[in-house]
Amino acid sequence: MTVWDDVVGQEQAVATLSAAATDPAAMTHAWLLTGPPGSGRSNAARAFAAALQCEQGGCGHCQACRTTLAGTHPDVTLVATELVTIKIDEVRDLVTVASRSPSQGRRRVIVVEDADRMAERTTNVLLKAIEEPAPHTVWILCAPSPQDVLVTIRSRCRGVVLRVPPVEAVAGLLVQRDGVDEHVALVAARAAQSHIGLARRLARDAGARERRTSVLSLARRVRGVGDAVLAAGELVDLAQAEARSATEERDAAEKAELLRALGVADGETLPPRLRSQLRDLEADQKRRATRHQRDVLDRAMVDLLSLYRDVLVVQLGAEVELVNSELAETVRSLAEDSTPEQTVRRMDAIGVARERLEGNVAPLLAVEAMVVALRPQG
Repeated sequence: MTVWDDVVGQEQAVATLSAAATDPAAMTHAWLLTGPPGSGRSNAARAFAAALQCEQGGCGHCQACRTTLAGTHPDVTLVATELVTIKIDEVRDLVTVASRSPSQGRRRVIVVEDADRMAERTTNVLLKAIEEPAPHTVWILCAPSPQDVLVTIRSRCRGVVLRVPPVEAVAGLLVQRDGVDEHVALVAARAAQSHIGLARRLARDAGARERRTSVLSLARRVRGVGDAVLAAGELVDLAQAEARSATEERDAAEKAELLRALGVADGETLPPRLRSQLRDLEADQKRRATRHQRDVLDRAMVDLLSLYRDVLVVQLGAEVELVNSELAETVRSLAEDSTPEQTVRRMDAIGVARERLEGNVAPLLAVEAMVVALRPQG
């Protein structure tokens, strides 16, 4: 066992990072790990941080490795946001932390898992710390692509590109790490298109598999504009419900913790001078719920894209495996009822809807327009 065991299908990236952890000549103070969603950027960054703290370069057994992977090492700071952007104050705090010498470990390591979620002025705060690094401090930034990071930042980082791991590698990880049945693991890995986190969720959560099947059924259920409007409303309601389910309990705990920290007893009226802090917390929680809802909708659209990709594969007679192999009959039926040109137009409509969501268009409007475009033509 080593810290790299969960970084599957990334042999070249692992070789580069593990060499840097053990060879000072291959080491630099700032790294940019890029790769598509699900490629394992966060896992690779955490494994690299552990290897940098380990005397043996990532044995996976020592205290440095175990605490880093668990997120409790005192000299490793992990930053990931559930909001739309990372706040400028968070980055200022990171710069302060980066200036300190390590207290126990070999280095002070700062991992920013969502470096693409920084506004330009926020990134500029980070720039000086990377330009003039403190001794023994290493920055590890993660983003989907180099273009998602300000050019002044990426020019000062050594880049490592991760690829989409093979389906078989992801399925093997689920079997080995989570004890998932081999068939279920393979179906989940294909359905998730090798996104490790999503594959694990699909493999372990029957409810997640049912929700995905429900989303894909839109392709057959929508026959006219009326059906499309109803289906769009269902999809948005589902996303809102899932966002509430994922955040309600946490929101309540955060509010209770804040009130305790402010010395306010249960049921006691909050003094006016403290109300702004509660409003700030509620605003953050609302933004987090909004992002979660948009993420759920975007994932549904990616699932629909995978279905129409399979339809196009059948229509063109391409000899490649289907993503949704368990829905092969549905795929063949959709392929017979449409032309490749219609399938491409539907995929384009889904792509436009994703762009609109990213641009903060009202979710219901974006989804309605998309589903209307999916209805049968003729």
